[in-house]
Amino acid sequence: MAGSEGLLSVDYEVSGRVQGVFFRKYTQGEAQRLGLVGWVRNSSHGTVQGQVQGPAERVRELQEWLRKTGSPQSRISHAEFRNERPIAALEHADFKILK
Repeated sequence: MAGSEGLLSVDYEVSGRVQGVFFRKYTQGEAQRLGLVGWVRNSSHGTVQGQVQGPAERVRELQEWLRKTGSPQSRISHAEFRNERPIAALEHADFKILK
């Protein structure tokens, strides 16, 4: 599964109109399509937060999707990525929506 760049883990937070517009469901679907693992949840302050892990190239694709696309009715104002780190093995079995 890992490409030449290896595996990457990144935390993210997306701001804008991202709650109540199926953002978590679409994020899960896009992550699964890309073969990524991790999680996504609504935060108490109106953002969507999560962590994504997988081959670096695929993680970058999801980052771009989180920045610019999102769910059809979402309006993304800002996407922040932090704690990017290489990992030796995936720390999640799949991509989950957390409550």
